[in-house]
Amino acid sequence: MMHMNIDSGNRWTRRQFMKLTTLAALQSVTGCGPHVMTIEGKPLHHTTGGFRNYPPVPEPETPGFPFFFRRVKEGLFDTPEVPEGHVINESLAVSKLINYSGSEAVTWIGHSTYLMRLGNRNILFDPFFSDLASPLPFGPERYVPPGISLAKLPRVDIIIISHNHYDHLDAETVKTMPGKERIHVFVPLGLRSFFAKRGYQNIRELDWHQSFVLDDLKVTALPAVHFSSRGLGDRNKTLWCSWAVRSENKSCFFAGDTAYSQTLFKEIGKRFGSFDVAIVPIGAYKPVNVMKPVHTNPEEAVQIANDVKADLIIPSHWGTIVLTDESPWEPPERYRAFAVKNGIGDDRACIMKIGETRGF
Repeated sequence: MMHMNIDSGNRWTRRQFMKLTTLAALQSVTGCGPHVMTIEGKPLHHTTGGFRNYPPVPEPETPGFPFFFRRVKEGLFDTPEVPEGHVINESLAVSKLINYSGSEAVTWIGHSTYLMRLGNRNILFDPFFSDLASPLPFGPERYVPPGISLAKLPRVDIIIISHNHYDHLDAETVKTMPGKERIHVFVPLGLRSFFAKRGYQNIRELDWHQSFVLDDLKVTALPAVHFSSRGLGDRNKTLWCSWAVRSENKSCFFAGDTAYSQTLFKEIGKRFGSFDVAIVPIGAYKPVNVMKPVHTNPEEAVQIANDVKADLIIPSHWGTIVLTDESPWEPPERYRAFAVKNGIGDDRACIMKIGETRGF
């Protein structure tokens, strides 16, 4: 049996001990949801308890105490060493972004947060600018800052949210975002109130395969293989989505968070024909028995981009916070190796630096 001394002068402080025990209690957040049934007359991903993946997929295994112990240990003592060149200087990042003003381009802010210029509008995907991805005063913590701070972003016209997890939907960012009265927000079913309570007025809540046309942009909510939860008892009460955004000349597929599906993404590719760019998640995939039903690994992420017929592949969901067991720098290595093996060059399967802007 492991014993811990929680006296303030020793290695384990009371605060650290509370971190460990509280995270262990939160195991249920990632466990199986309640038994639910479909609703007659509703799409098959709607249930009496909220929503589900369709086609159905196995529930992930509940991570045990050792998984949460590793997360706490790494959060307290094992901050990753960031390789040179992973993040560019913010002043340079802002300067490079200004150089692309007026043309289609994408900027990696960090993790799954991207700023995209498309159809003369600035679109912010899954905004997360806070230090912690947690509802508590501890949890997964950034080991690199946002590539461009919220205060130095250009005018944001549109916000698009894939789902309600803390590393994709950051309450503090949403609360402090300037221009709430004019920003157009697109969210999955069930998330309208999250933005309405924080002062937003132009909110479109979409189901899978629903679209909204905003001037020259068409925004479509599409399926993903994932789940939703922000606390105990709300698992799958709101929907999760991938997104297609198309202007008159360019198009983007944003996968958000998803596991791989043998059918869903090929169907998206058939429906839309192709995309100029696909942003796909390559991190948070170990242990496999827990993560495979909800997250892609790097190889599966590339396959998604191939399935939707994307010209440019941009990896997301890595390089910012530690969520799972793989090394922080393993995902891009596997991504690059798989791309090379399949004859995909750097010009198509790129790896961006945090703060970098790339035209497409």
